[in-house]
Amino acid sequence: MKGKLHDKGDIPFETEGILIPTADGKLRLHGEKIKAMHVPVKGLMDLFGMDLGGLIKEGKVPGMEAQEDDLILDLEQILPPPHIEGKVLSVRMEGDNIIQVFGGSDAKPVKNIRAGNYMAFKNNRFRFGKLVMNDADLVLIDMDPNDPLDFFLDHYKEQVSAGYAKITPESGLRVYLKDYNKLHPAKAPPGNDKTN
Repeated sequence: MKGKLHDKGDIPFETEGILIPTADGKLRLHGEKIKAMHVPVKGLMDLFGMDLGGLIKEGKVPGMEAQEDDLILDLEQILPPPHIEGKVLSVRMEGDNIIQVFGGSDAKPVKNIRAGNYMAFKNNRFRFGKLVMNDADLVLIDMDPNDPLDFFLDHYKEQVSAGYAKITPESGLRVYLKDYNKLHPAKAPPGNDKTN
């Protein structure tokens, strides 16, 4: 995580740590390495009795709370729309990607989904643009299961409108969406065609 300490003259800082789900379904970033201006400061902070919580203003970022050298992230508040409601059950790193699994104690895998990439939203109230579902049964499915789902939250409407939707016999909704990186493929550079 990177940021600037505005109260300290806009000093850039970064912290590395471990991501762990909390008991109440939030995400804990346990800071292990802290740098300010690219210099390790953990030992210096310990010497002066400071912690990461003392460097970050409480309430400045909705959904983020500091506890000693940990940051508690409430993903229901911190992520932009469409908002996620649910508890983080597990989290892991896959390369540069953070994979989070949301649900509850009664969460079950989605049945009858072909192999591939999808995001499933079940049971709770869900708002997706103008669509509002109570007891939600919505699955966003990658139209191309041969590569990872490239989902860009700021452009989900474009991705959905480039695909199609189906209603299940149980009134669920299956939305097949196009990968973001395939919406606007880079234009090929002009060729060096020469006519004789």
